[in-house]
Amino acid sequence: MQTAYFAGGCFWCVEAIFQRISGVTSVVSGYCNGHTQNPSYKDICTGSTGHAEVVKIEFDESVVSFNNLLQVFFATHDATTLNQQGNDKGTQYRSAVFYISDEQQAQAKQFIEKLGDNIVTEVTQLAVFYSAEDYHQNYYNNNPNQPYCAMLITPKLDKYFK
Repeated sequence: MQTAYFAGGCFWCVEAIFQRISGVTSVVSGYCNGHTQNPSYKDICTGSTGHAEVVKIEFDESVVSFNNLLQVFFATHDATTLNQQGNDKGTQYRSAVFYISDEQQAQAKQFIEKLGDNIVTEVTQLAVFYSAEDYHQNYYNNNPNQPYCAMLITPKLDKYFK
């Protein structure tokens, strides 16, 4: 098993996408690389903690590669908007790959190079990860009719998986 960490706006959206990828065995929403220890969602929403909303993805590399996950990641969010995805604005919604190995760092940088100059996705070593509160886990699957989910996540899933 391997692990990857991606930030692409609201973690509910990113979580919902990766839960549907063959070879992904676990997706956990959380916060990483800020300066507040054990932050809460309320803390993160201030935009002052330095954390990003992320998903921790465990995957079977015999089924799906890190590079395949990068393809999904960049196909399902806007990597050209700084600190924003749709109406979600702030550094906590930045686009980022938090690598845990030199190989992941190199692959992410190579992938971004191929995409062009307008990509604002940061490639940063993972320093710390905190799981988000329980009610954030598996959010879309538990709340598909919640307005945010119905208006933003369902169309994203429909677009990517059709």
